[in-house]
Amino acid sequence: MGGHSLASVEMGDNGIPGDRSWALRDNERGGFKVGKRVAAVMGLSANLVDEPTQNELSAEVMITLANGNQVSSKSQDIDNILSGALGVSVSLSPLVPKDQLDYYRRRPPDPNADVQASLREVFARTDDEPLPDLRGFPQELFEYESPPGTYFDAFELLVVTQQSLASLAAHNASSRFDVRRFRPNIVLDADQSGYPEETWVGKLGRIGDAVIEFVMPCPRCVMTTHGFADLPKDAKIMRSLVQANDGNLGVYAKVKHPGAIRVGDRLELT
Repeated sequence: MGGHSLASVEMGDNGIPGDRSWALRDNERGGFKVGKRVAAVMGLSANLVDEPTQNELSAEVMITLANGNQVSSKSQDIDNILSGALGVSVSLSPLVPKDQLDYYRRRPPDPNADVQASLREVFARTDDEPLPDLRGFPQELFEYESPPGTYFDAFELLVVTQQSLASLAAHNASSRFDVRRFRPNIVLDADQSGYPEETWVGKLGRIGDAVIEFVMPCPRCVMTTHGFADLPKDAKIMRSLVQANDGNLGVYAKVKHPGAIRVGDRLELT
């Protein structure tokens, strides 16, 4: 769902508390990748009512629908309301313990499925464009929908610089490379042009009281092309990403040392 800004946050071992603490399970196809298929998800937003705790990782959230109506995650009718708003059958699912592996396990692949075609659909690549290099992803993602115990695509943090967005805008002035399309956890203003965050891969960085490890560039998927709010559907977003930067934008990161971070804190690479 759509994100919102925080002035400060106490970064935990799993990133920002509350981030992806709920997921929508696709009752028709299985799995949690509803947003990649249903653009309307991006027109919804969710705000925590209470802060998560160790005993309640999926604390209550208030979800605002595209029509402005609000509904609590505790509502007995939440699944029907969200299914009606999105036009597909979904269930709102809290996090479950990471030892419940079957809950996170991917469905067995269809032996008749065209894997290449499926990947091109997810990553919005045309037939003449290369598919992303997935070798940097955790191996468990080839068996599970997400790292068990989480709903992250791969890692707990995504970092993007303003310079990367500006580089894409310079490559294609007709599209809007709005930060909302790319859903980063941390946005930085760097002192170099191009795609500076990719030069940090393999390094540690301190932001405020927290230390993070930059792991790998983030290969972008079809969600970046979705239309929502005042942003139009735009396939040229992905064409520009592929042409300008191999389909990547931002870098995945892991928390090495939890701590508070605030707007205005500087990144110190180590």
